[in-house]
Amino acid sequence: MWQILYARFLGGILTVDTNNYYGNISISDNSIRIVAGFAALDCYGVVDLVSRSIKDSARELFKKESYSKGIKISHIDNRIYIDVYCILKYGVSISAVAESLRKAVKYSVENFTGMLVDAVNVHVVGVRV
Repeated sequence: MWQILYARFLGGILTVDTNNYYGNISISDNSIRIVAGFAALDCYGVVDLVSRSIKDSARELFKKESYSKGIKISHIDNRIYIDVYCILKYGVSISAVAESLRKAVKYSVENFTGMLVDAVNVHVVGVRV
């Protein structure tokens, strides 16, 4: 069975679409990334979010917002999948911070979108002293 990617490409912006009693709601991936970035940076032990690749880091040098950096969003069948690339503080328990980060990002994005977050994958890129 094929998974249907439930996204539209409108003017260079990918959107997550949902329907409810009030009508159709379209939420841009960038706004979801910013909410996830705020939640991630608010967690104890997270020092910074980092770009996923060299191409992304070159592109993000010229952007003003740093909260969407290091967050990758994908969505299939009205479910959201999030990848967080972060640097943690030296001396913290990586598993405890990763679990706290996972729960905080999931809660924030589900409250913001009203949709289910199926998975939050935490990628620890490094540790900063």
